[in-house]
Amino acid sequence: MLILGIDTSCDETAVGVIKDGKEILSNIIASQIIHSQYGGVVPEVAARVHIQTILPITEIALKVAKVSLKEIDLIGVTNGPGLMGSLLCGLSFAKGLAFSLNIPFRAVNHLVGHIYSLVLEYENLSLPMIVLLISGGHTELYLLKENLECQLLGETLDDACGEAFDKVAKMLKKPYPGGPYIERLAKEGKRNINFPIPTLKNYNFSFSGLKTAVLYYLKENPTYNEKDVAHSFQETVIDYLLVAINKASEEFNIKNIGIVGGVAANERLRERLNILAKDKNYQIFIPKKELCLDNGAMIACAAYYQYQKEGPSDFSIEAFAN
Repeated sequence: MLILGIDTSCDETAVGVIKDGKEILSNIIASQIIHSQYGGVVPEVAARVHIQTILPITEIALKVAKVSLKEIDLIGVTNGPGLMGSLLCGLSFAKGLAFSLNIPFRAVNHLVGHIYSLVLEYENLSLPMIVLLISGGHTELYLLKENLECQLLGETLDDACGEAFDKVAKMLKKPYPGGPYIERLAKEGKRNINFPIPTLKNYNFSFSGLKTAVLYYLKENPTYNEKDVAHSFQETVIDYLLVAINKASEEFNIKNIGIVGGVAANERLRERLNILAKDKNYQIFIPKKELCLDNGAMIACAAYYQYQKEGPSDFSIEAFAN
């Protein structure tokens, strides 16, 4: 079975083709660099760019996969959460394709898509598993059960993890997206600033206090070392994430830990997770970096398994932002 997956939830136009729920034939991602000049994603601009790029990106994905559109058996597409204009572009395109080809389509929750990137990466996934989803727009902790059902344990009450990285980078006068700049600066810095580790409220996260602490530090120390600020901030965020992982592991007696989403590409996070795994006897599952980003292959994967369980989505299904 050939599945075409489409994700236009934010500012990446992503299309992938997979076979039988596992084998990636293509996974094409077009990022919108234009937003860097505005310091963040402009929803109206993102939607317009999706309209311009979705067809050529789909054609490239099919060409790389060496399949024709007529060979596609199922279309998977993100219908939320995300930016409404961007979501409508992908959803409308997917519905039109499915209708014209007379094939089923399956609407996929973007966050569930990220979790299914683990299914794509690992042939034998050890379940049940604690899964931490960390991206620019989302921070959630899940219990992934043996039947691949997801139970939400907690989520962010304000800023997402990746959003906090972007905002601190902006404080340091770095362009958007700021996460990679923080990571590069941190490699040459030292942890000599005592930023407070936020309190985990049940399993709900909050990054606003840490972000504010960085802001006040910069104001009170105008001759700050940006490398030390980046390093201290990044280590504090990782400390916070590890607190959540440890708490969930102990409560549910689960040693299998999955990390997904764009922030999972952070090399220092991966390094500290490996250290933690040795100390706590965890088994860590992290997809390759290209599967951590928003991508079409993970949506195709989720669509395949959800279609097997529940059948196709109705053409009346709508996009949702939150």
